[in-house]
Amino acid sequence: MCRFRRLIPLVAMALAISTIGMAVTPPASAEPAAIAARQRTERKSFSDHEIVDGFMKTAFGAEYHLAGRVDRIRKYEVPVRVFATGRADRKAQMVKIVADIATHVRHLDISMADSKDDANVLVTLVRDRDLFRTISGFYGRERAREIKNSLDPQCLSGFRKNERFEIEHSDVILTVDAGDFVFLDCAYEELLQSLGPINDTATVPWTMFNDNVSKGYFDVYDQYLLNLLYDPRIKAGMTVQEVKAVLPAVLADVRAWVKQVNNLPD
Repeated sequence: MCRFRRLIPLVAMALAISTIGMAVTPPASAEPAAIAARQRTERKSFSDHEIVDGFMKTAFGAEYHLAGRVDRIRKYEVPVRVFATGRADRKAQMVKIVADIATHVRHLDISMADSKDDANVLVTLVRDRDLFRTISGFYGRERAREIKNSLDPQCLSGFRKNERFEIEHSDVILTVDAGDFVFLDCAYEELLQSLGPINDTATVPWTMFNDNVSKGYFDVYDQYLLNLLYDPRIKAGMTVQEVKAVLPAVLADVRAWVKQVNNLPD
């Protein structure tokens, strides 16, 4: 269960919540094709303004506010180790997702942990009918009821940060029985948001951190956002103005990396 349950005040927590599983799930045979179709038509070329705009909107603030808006960068400054509990086939998918993120985010040290005690990101895999009970166990029934009534989530993530805005522990809750597409879409979004870009936005149409957008894979646009966040020059606790001062140099290097790792044309 969540390590920070009853151990820290809610002021130190930030949550990201997704509602992407509410639609009718397509047949299993159609789900890989749905992801492949999105990849074939994916937009992969973006202006500096489009990338920076998305980064600033997702890296600052929080989708579900427990203690007001936080205009500081939040990220891990230590290696990220992920442990998943629950259904074996979904755990195997989580292994592939973590490896995919590690491949595409240059300065992020992320891998699976051998045990829960070795992890700072805990992924809890549950049946849909057990989601509310699981959320209640993590955050209490009153907070869980508030989340359910306002957003009726399919999955969610949250993290605990210290006074330097360094993330110390994250929890991700995913449902396992809504089909592969919903699971992958939720898993990528919530795991990535648990690393820092916690704020969803409806004004950026290319990011998975938009509840109106479903992908099921780690797209190029969001690779830009995560690579910006985990560049060593972007540090936990930085303000908007401090980030803007270093972004031009960071973005130039991130562009080169994303182009290389995705074999993008000039």
